[in-house]
Amino acid sequence: MVTAENEVETLLADAGRLRAQVQRRIVGQQQVLEEVMMCLLAGGHALLVGVPGLAKTLLVRTLSEALELDFRRVQFTPDLMPGDITGTEVIEEDRTTGRRAARFIRGPIFTQILLADEINRTPPKTQAALLEAMQEGRVTAGGEDLMLPRPFFVLATQNPVEQEGTYPLPEAQLDRFMFDIRLDYPSAEEEVTILRSTTGVQDAAIEPVLDAERVMMLQRWVREVPVADNLFAYAAALVRATRPGDPTAPEDVKRWVRWGAGPRAGQALILGAKANALLSGRFHVSVDDIRRVAAPVLRHRVLVNFHAEAEGVSPDRVIGALMNAVAPPRSGL
Repeated sequence: MVTAENEVETLLADAGRLRAQVQRRIVGQQQVLEEVMMCLLAGGHALLVGVPGLAKTLLVRTLSEALELDFRRVQFTPDLMPGDITGTEVIEEDRTTGRRAARFIRGPIFTQILLADEINRTPPKTQAALLEAMQEGRVTAGGEDLMLPRPFFVLATQNPVEQEGTYPLPEAQLDRFMFDIRLDYPSAEEEVTILRSTTGVQDAAIEPVLDAERVMMLQRWVREVPVADNLFAYAAALVRATRPGDPTAPEDVKRWVRWGAGPRAGQALILGAKANALLSGRFHVSVDDIRRVAAPVLRHRVLVNFHAEAEGVSPDRVIGALMNAVAPPRSGL
C-alpha cells in the first residue's frame, strides 16, 4: 500500500509539472486547463468552444509539447474527405514481378493526440470518420480493424459565433466528447500579460514531463478511485432529471428541454469526478467532484427546445436549475 501511495504521489507531481509547463505559455484559462487535464486522465475526448483568439489551438499544441506523445493537427475544411483523416488504400505495382497489391496509407488519425481544428467546418460525412476512432480506439479499413496508438486523445475546437459555412455536429458525435469546455475572454490583467508575453522576441520553452506509459498509468489510477453507492445514485439522478419525460425531471427541464442526456453522460460524470478528485490529491470522490464536472459533461448533451431558444435560455442555465432541484446525498465517502 505504501508503494502504491508513493506511486500516486509521484504521478500527481508529474501532473502538477504538466500543468506548470502549459501555464508557461498559456495565460489564465485555469478552469479550461483543469478540465482538459481531467478529460485526458479520464481517457475521454474534449470539445473546446470559444471565439477566435482565445488560444484554443495554442493550448492543445502546448499540451502536446509537454507530453511525450505523437501529435497531429487536422484543419477541417468543407472539402475534407473521410480518407483524409483515416487514410486511403493505394495500388502499388512490383516492378520486378508486375504484381499489383493494395497498400493502406495511414492518415493523421493514427496518432496519440489529435487536434481537430474547427471541426464544425466540415460536412457530417467527414465528421463521422472520427466516431469509431473516438469510441473504439480503432479504424476499419479494407475489412480489417486497425488499432490506434494508446493513449488516444481527441481535442476538437469549434467557433460558436460564425454560422455561415459551418455544419453543426450530430448529436451522436457530440455524445462521444466527454467534456464540452467553454473558453471565455481573459481578464484585463491577463490581457495585458498576454500582450507583454506574445509581442516580444522570446517564446517560453516547453519541456516534456509525461510519456505515454505514465499517462496510461494515471488513467488506470483514475479508474481505481473508489465511489460510494450513494454518489453513483446521485450521478444517475442528475442524468435522469435532464430527460423531460422522466417523472423526476424538474419543471424547468420539462419546460425548456427537448432531449436529455443518455447513460454515457453518467459514465462521464463518474470518471470526470474521479479525475478531479485525484488531481486534487484525494483518493475518493465527493459530491463536489460530481458537481464540478456537471456543466462540461451535460451542456452538449442537453438539447433545449424552441421555447428555451425564444426566451434566451442556454443549456448552462438549465443545468444550473437542475443542480438546485436534485438534492445531493447527505453523506458519502
